[in-house]
Amino acid sequence: MGSITKDSDPRSGTGTAFADVDVAIIGAGISGINAAYRVQTELPDYSYTIIEARSAIGGTWDFFRYPGIRSDSDLHTFGFPWRPWTAQKSIADGASIRNYIRECAEAYGIDRKIQFHHRLVAADWSSENQQWTLSLDTDNGEKVLRAQFVILSTGYYDYKEPLKTTIPGIDNFKGQVVHPQFWPENLDFTGKKMVLVGSGATAVTLLPCLAEKASKVTMLQRSPSYILPLPSVDPSGELIRRFLPKWLALKVIRWKSLILPYLFYKFCCRFPSAARRILRSAVEKQLPKSIPHDPNFRPSYSPWEQRLCVCPDADFYKSLRNGTADIVTDKIKEVTATGIETESGKKLDADIIVTATGLKMQLAGGAVMSVDSKPVVPSEKFIWKGMMLQDVPNAAFVIGYTNASWTLGSDTTALHVCRLLKYMDKNDMASATPRVKEGTIMPSKPLLNLSSTYIEKAKEMLPRTSNVGPWKPRNNYLKDTWIASYGSLTTDMQFTKAVKKVN
Repeated sequence: MGSITKDSDPRSGTGTAFADVDVAIIGAGISGINAAYRVQTELPDYSYTIIEARSAIGGTWDFFRYPGIRSDSDLHTFGFPWRPWTAQKSIADGASIRNYIRECAEAYGIDRKIQFHHRLVAADWSSENQQWTLSLDTDNGEKVLRAQFVILSTGYYDYKEPLKTTIPGIDNFKGQVVHPQFWPENLDFTGKKMVLVGSGATAVTLLPCLAEKASKVTMLQRSPSYILPLPSVDPSGELIRRFLPKWLALKVIRWKSLILPYLFYKFCCRFPSAARRILRSAVEKQLPKSIPHDPNFRPSYSPWEQRLCVCPDADFYKSLRNGTADIVTDKIKEVTATGIETESGKKLDADIIVTATGLKMQLAGGAVMSVDSKPVVPSEKFIWKGMMLQDVPNAAFVIGYTNASWTLGSDTTALHVCRLLKYMDKNDMASATPRVKEGTIMPSKPLLNLSSTYIEKAKEMLPRTSNVGPWKPRNNYLKDTWIASYGSLTTDMQFTKAVKKVN
């Protein structure tokens, strides 16, 4: 494809027309930087650019700035395999992750390929010209970019709008209402009474940080989550560092961090009752006598039907033991001028209410995609090998794992795309389009195998998977890496030959 672009006639009305870049990567977050590294390393003759709507590298880790933001995954697998995470803490704060991503991009010159303040508005594939036309909104007005292949590394959160939720009477509240997605930069909560509505990873992260300054923080949850205390610095990792050379220690730690959590995930799925008992035992050791395990820490679902929440060094439970934080499991009856009244009659006074009620999912950063001017509806499509939409040529969606670090899934996708492009170059192909063979029975399965509220509400917009061939969902990094490296590229894939300039 790199050679196809150079040899093509820009005046040609058919075949492969001139493109500005071979590959356009959308998003300069952790997935976009990883995709850029893979493209420039695996395909050195290819031209590429990164389109970033915001003004900085980092994606989610630059956008979200609420107190205590950190990873829920260990950085030895969340970090890049080509530039390992070397810090001691395996569960790191947002600022450290943001700096790490930026340093990695600068070290390999990837930062010079980024076009900031360029937001993808629409993308249309032309079968006649065998290329994408990307409509961009920039500070200097509208701009058009043509690309042979598009990698959508946009994550899956809507930055402009959080998940909508109904809180009865919220307009009655005379204090301040804050959503973590839009945390005020100068919010002073010192000495304030705060009610934190929610029980997911964001709420679990916020509570210990808020409790350091607030007079009291009450986490009000409709239903509890599993909250697993883990050391921020892995003792076994420190032992490995002590006895092995640094380069080898980092490899061993990474593999340990890959395998052990996956085995625990499989254990939870296979033996949910035993997993419940293990998690309950871990929590009960951390709780103060004033806070019972049931119903506050007894979810209605089995472990890993939703992601487990992690609290480094048991900071969440320390706040409960210190008395600076409390937890209430109840439903909201009504928000009053001075706080919240629950259905059981509890009255929670508040100066500030934090609505950590979830994030809204979004594909392609909200851009409208079309093929020959016909809109693409992702929910009507199956997804090929977890990365390419049925009937959509030369476009890959970077979607990570729900049961492991996001970066593992994004790297598998990037490697798979590079191998596909090499195959297309070798065989003079201009485009690759996933197709479901006529007559194939395709039972529909959800793309993401979790029952979390934000995923349930997004099912109508997400593409589907099946149990047939390359349409199966991805959930095993080792297996998926093997498929990306050696699996078939031609099964259920339609290729179009490139038409080159005739001298």
